[in-house]
Amino acid sequence: MSKTISIAVDAMGGDNAPKEIVKGAIKAIEEIDNVKVILVGLKDKIEEELSTYQYNKERIEIVNATEIIGFDEAPAMAVKKKKDSSIVVAMKLVKSGDADAFVSAGSTGAILVAGLGYIGRIKGIERTPLAAVMPTLKGPTLLIDCGANVDARPSHLVQFAKMGSLYMENLLGVTNPKVGIVNIGAEEEKGNALVKETFPLLKECDNINFVGSCEARDIPYGEYDVIVCEAFVGNVILKLYEGLAGALLKKIKGGLMSTTLSKIGALMSKKALKNTLKDFDMAVHGGAPLLGLNGLAVKTHGSSTHVEIFNSIKQCVTFVENDTNGKIKELISKEI
Repeated sequence: MSKTISIAVDAMGGDNAPKEIVKGAIKAIEEIDNVKVILVGLKDKIEEELSTYQYNKERIEIVNATEIIGFDEAPAMAVKKKKDSSIVVAMKLVKSGDADAFVSAGSTGAILVAGLGYIGRIKGIERTPLAAVMPTLKGPTLLIDCGANVDARPSHLVQFAKMGSLYMENLLGVTNPKVGIVNIGAEEEKGNALVKETFPLLKECDNINFVGSCEARDIPYGEYDVIVCEAFVGNVILKLYEGLAGALLKKIKGGLMSTTLSKIGALMSKKALKNTLKDFDMAVHGGAPLLGLNGLAVKTHGSSTHVEIFNSIKQCVTFVENDTNGKIKELISKEI
């Protein structure tokens, strides 16, 4: 039997906590044989949700945390003051080794601050990026950084590219992933100062498959496996991607329901359409890991349902089983 992997889950983080968080945890222990979930948060609230399920009590543990960090709080101050918050307590479990990874739909800023403060960076890692898996016509692609470092330097982006390549190889099985840097044109001489300085450094890397500039319009077509940028650009791309997908889906549904004939057509094509749209569901791949830490922390959407919580837990299990952190440490140690 494979080693049990313990995942600390922030039960109070996100718009749908704790109901959807608990539901995702239940789904995880039902479908993943070697996972144990540690739900961190207000014990009475968690127990109330768990009381509606029949489940293996040996595989779900509750760790009480009396405070919650809200989305509207200043992250650094909140982490400093709220030592008994669900985010901080869960991070401490990863630091102590009582949990192998951490999942939260809570405040991104607080997760970044607590991750750096309690788990810490791998030696040699300059910055820890958030990496989001996005659907494309050719399969998933990794956007890195999508929210952690808005003022990155060229050396940071080079490390992002290397960690992103390892992630795609180890978690999604992409052989020799194609790496592109976000730019305003395909030509090497285009771009801002950061891109112009980073481009030749990526070309010189012999341990990644750098293929050049990536224009934003190319992303949905899946021409790149790893898309590198600093967090300001990455977050704009991610939010536009999500918003446009939602708007198009509403438009399609509106068109299908506009006439009697179109409604009949919608009914006939419902199954095929559902299967097609499933390929563009960002929740399928879980959340965005904060790469480069001495442990794994995964940030999911604030509006996450149990599906994304489950997939984030599953994502953590694969990450730990493949020793992705060990491989990042090995890669970076060669450069120190």
